[in-house]
Amino acid sequence: MVSKGKLNREELLKIVESLLPTARYQHTLGVMKTALSLATRYGADQQKAEAAAILHDYAKFRPLDEMRQIIQSEPDIPNDLLDYNHELWHAFVGAVLVREELGITDQDILNAIRYHTTGRPGMSPLEKVVFLADYIEPGRRFPGVDDVRSLAEDDLDQAIILALKRTIDFLEGNQKKVYPLTKATYEDLARQRHLTQKGRGVLE
Repeated sequence: MVSKGKLNREELLKIVESLLPTARYQHTLGVMKTALSLATRYGADQQKAEAAAILHDYAKFRPLDEMRQIIQSEPDIPNDLLDYNHELWHAFVGAVLVREELGITDQDILNAIRYHTTGRPGMSPLEKVVFLADYIEPGRRFPGVDDVRSLAEDDLDQAIILALKRTIDFLEGNQKKVYPLTKATYEDLARQRHLTQKGRGVLE
C-alpha cells in the first residue's frame, strides 16, 4: 500500500494502468512524455506536469451515473456540465477523485487535470502544458494535429489557440454544442495574443 499524497511516478503509473484500457494507457504515456517536454521548453514545473499528465484521465472510464452524481454533489463543479457531452465530465470528476482517493491536494496539479479538456481563461503554464500535451501526444492521429505540433515547438499559446479553434469548428460543424468555458478560453488567449502583438507593433 502506497502512502496517500506522496506517490512517485512508478506508483502513479501502476494505479492508472489498472484503471485504463491498454490503448488509453499508451495515450497516457504519450501525454506524460509530451508534457515533460513542453514543461521543460516553457518553464512549467516538471514534476507537477508529469503527475498531472499521468492522472489526467483518472476518471475517464468511471460509470456515467457515478460521474453525474459527483458533478451534482460537488459545489466546485458547474452543474451546466451535465448539459454537454459526457466526454467532458471526466476531467472535472477526475480532479475530485484524485484528491479524494489518492490524497493529492496540490491545487496546481488538480487544476491541470480539471481543465485539460475545456481549458479556462487565465490558464497557468502548467494547465496549458497538460492541455496541449493531451491534444498533440504522438498517438494522436487526426487532420490538423501536425499543424498544432509544429506551432508547439515555438509558441505554446498559439498552439493552444489553434487547437481550440479546430475543436470549436469541428463541434459546430457537426451541430454539437461547445462548452462555454472552451469558447471563453479561446477568446481569452486570442485577445491576449492580439494585445501582445499590438504592443510589439506587429498590428496596425
